[in-house]
Formats: sequence, structure tokens, C-alpha cells
Amino acid sequence: MSASRRPGKTAAETAAPDASTPVAGQRLVLVLPTTAEYDSRTYRIASAVAARGHEVTVLARLGPGLVADERHPAGYRIRRVPVSAVAGLPLPGRLVRWIERRRAGRRIRASTSGQSSAGADSAAAAADPIAETAPSTISGPRPIRLARRAIAGTWRMIAIGLTVRAQTRASRVVDPGADLYHAMAYMGIPVGLSLARRRPGARVVYDARDIYVDANNLARLPWPIRSILGRLERGWARRADRVVTVNRPYADVLTSRWGVEPPLVVMNCAYRTDPPDPPVRRFHDRLGLDPGTAVVLYQGGFSPHRGIDQLLEAIQALPGAVLVLLGYGTLAGELVRRVREPDLAGRAFVLPAVPPTELLDWVAAADVVAMPIQPSTLNHRLTTPNKLFEALAVGIPAVASDLPGMAAIAVEAGGELCDPTDPASIAAAIRRILEEGPAQRAGRRARAIEAAHARYSWEAQVDVLLAEYGRLTGRPW
Repeated sequence: MSASRRPGKTAAETAAPDASTPVAGQRLVLVLPTTAEYDSRTYRIASAVAARGHEVTVLARLGPGLVADERHPAGYRIRRVPVSAVAGLPLPGRLVRWIERRRAGRRIRASTSGQSSAGADSAAAAADPIAETAPSTISGPRPIRLARRAIAGTWRMIAIGLTVRAQTRASRVVDPGADLYHAMAYMGIPVGLSLARRRPGARVVYDARDIYVDANNLARLPWPIRSILGRLERGWARRADRVVTVNRPYADVLTSRWGVEPPLVVMNCAYRTDPPDPPVRRFHDRLGLDPGTAVVLYQGGFSPHRGIDQLLEAIQALPGAVLVLLGYGTLAGELVRRVREPDLAGRAFVLPAVPPTELLDWVAAADVVAMPIQPSTLNHRLTTPNKLFEALAVGIPAVASDLPGMAAIAVEAGGELCDPTDPASIAAAIRRILEEGPAQRAGRRARAIEAAHARYSWEAQVDVLLAEYGRLTGRPW
């Protein structure tokens, strides 16, 4: 059995209020433009607040195989609603349901014709109009390409509006009301603001976890459409009572663009934990690997520009090691097919994502965690990904992109940097770690855990957030 402390237990132990400070029971609603299955930040906030005796509800989107009303073991409730661009159209409910049934039928037929993975990926992309997908190929003369980009961008903007409208309408039905609405991401904040308007005195926090107009598919839209979306987000941010983000570089950019008070920085750190030593070799057991095989782990979203392609090439230059891709996303089907190709068979594996309560135990079973995020957007250049802090928490050395957002933290915690665009550089950084002796590896492990416990822990971050909650509502959390 793993010796690490479960995040849910840690939240209850460390988030309890000081006995000298009475905490008045309050209501928190977290609004997500996702299903909330694998969102670690939401889990950490919800579990910590629930552990302090408050009523916490997560309003999320309904997905295949999920329940609409779930009680999480950490003490909060998840209410999920069906969301789609079609449901946001001003049409009679009966007609919307007919259209949705037709679309569902087409997806089922696609899956039974051997396109199940691609169909699932398409469905996921349709559920979130700004989900990060591979850029489409638009051919033809330049005027035609520009026209097609403009049409595609316009449709994406309309789809965003319709999807937000659908989630807002459906969420109003199940919203329990709150003292504070914590809205996540670009498509969560308009929903949160709308719900709060119906509750006199309710406060709204906008959690801007990315620089959205410079991230994912939005970064590839024509500038006029990006400008419109940016102005909308700026208006939402100014209407919120407080903006929160995940690192100082993001906060500086958002302050400049929106003209708001500098956002509160609450990093996406993991809970302090005591990882098992020696680690439980979960990947070896799951995949039937030779005991001497080293595991290079990529965990998180299966999306373009995350360095997955480069890792698949780099692992071929690392005999005695395998690459494990643990996660979910629009590229899942393609990755499953690729790891079956002759040059990768037995060298790379795809495993489904695991819940936040189990994630650290899996990360602790790796030898290296790799995150060669590509410098393709401003958002990526400044990012400090969750996976970096999760690696630190369990003492696993990280191979990270030599980019402004993550480089300094990775080096401080005993990791290695690489040129994320060069598979040879990635392989060399991984090799430097794998070829070290036991004493050197133990030193890296100690540096990572020390950094996690001293500076990069969720326990420290949540205190900052809850203090701001108290300032906003006038009562301690």
C-alpha cells in the first residue's frame, strides 16, 4: 500500500480552521466549463472548503457515462447539466432534443464503423468550442484561405456564445445559490456572473487559469475575432469582484490587458505528501514491464503543442526506457493508434486519466516526468503546468521546457531543462537523469520534496485563497 497521504485526507487535516478564528458556514459554487472529472484545481478548492464546514457545489457539464448529481467523497456535491451549442439556440425544446438525438445517432454510427476514437474526440471538441484540437488544413489561394479562416473563426465565436448560453440556462435550474461563485476559465465566468446576478449580495471570483486569447484554438483565430473575444473577457473580468490566476507572469499580462487590480496568484500546487520509498511500481505491474525498465511519464491533456510528438520520437533514442502517456483529450484516439505502430510498439503506452485522488500515487511510480510544452503561444511560454508541481510533490525529477514560466521552478527542484522543439535535446535531458547513480537520484528527490513542502504546496496556496474569500464576503472561510 502506498505510504503517501491521500489528498482528500490532507485537505481535511490541513484546511481545518484555527480554533481561535470562528468560521461561519457559507456557500460556495464553483462553475466549470468541463465535466469536473479530472480537474485537480477544482478538486483541491472544493475539498479544502468543504473540510472547513462550508457547503460546496460544483456546477459542471454532463458527459457520457457520468451522473447528473454526484456526492464526492471529499464532502462536496457535483451537479452536471447537458451542454451543447445546439441547446443554446433560441428554438423550442422539442426541436433541440430532436436535433441532439440526430447528432447522437451519427456519433454512434461513426463509432460502430470503426471510428470510435475519432468520434469520441469529435464529440469532446463539440462540447467545448475552444478545446485544443489540431489545426485544420485550409488549402487554396490566399484570398480563399483567409475567407475560410474568417468563416471558421466566426462560427467558433458563435458556438462559444451558444454553448455558454446553454450552460447558463441549464445551470440556473440546479444552482443552489451561493455567497460566492468561483468561475473557472473563459467559458465559466459568464455563467458565474449570470448566476450571481440572481443572488443579491453574491460575490464572483474569475479564475483565469490561462491567457485564453493566446492559448489553444483561440490563438489561431483571425485577429478581429480574437479582439472581440478579448474585449468580452476583459468586460467579464472587470465585472468580477476578484480575478485569480496561477502564476506571476500571467498576472502581469492580465493586469496590463484588462486594467484590473493585479490578480491574486494561487499556484496549481499539489498537496504535501510523503511518497513511498521505494516507490510502488504501478506502471510495471499494469503494463507487465521488466523490473529494470525506466518509466518516462507524460500525464495530462492529450492536445497539440504539449510536446507529445517530440516525446514519442525522443523515447526511441532511450533504450531501456518506455514512455507512458496518462491522460485524456482530443488526441487520444490518434495516440492509441500511433503507439501500436512498429517503431513504438512496446516503447510507448497510453493509459486513461485517473482521478485527482489517485494521481500522485501514479506519478510517484515513474522515474521521470516529462513536460516539453511547445513555445507555440504566449500562454505556453509563460505556463507553470500542474504536472510540474505534482512531480515535485512526490520527488520525481522533471524534464521541462526551457521557457520563462517553468524553467526556474524545475531547476530549483532538481529537474532538467530541454529545448522542447528538439527530440534529441529532450532525450539527452532524460538520459542525464536515468544514467545517474543512486546517490545523485536521491539528491534530486530530496530537492524536489523540499521545494514542494517549503514553497510549492497546496496548503500554502489555499490559505491565500480563503483569506481573499473572507475579504470578499466579510466573513471568514
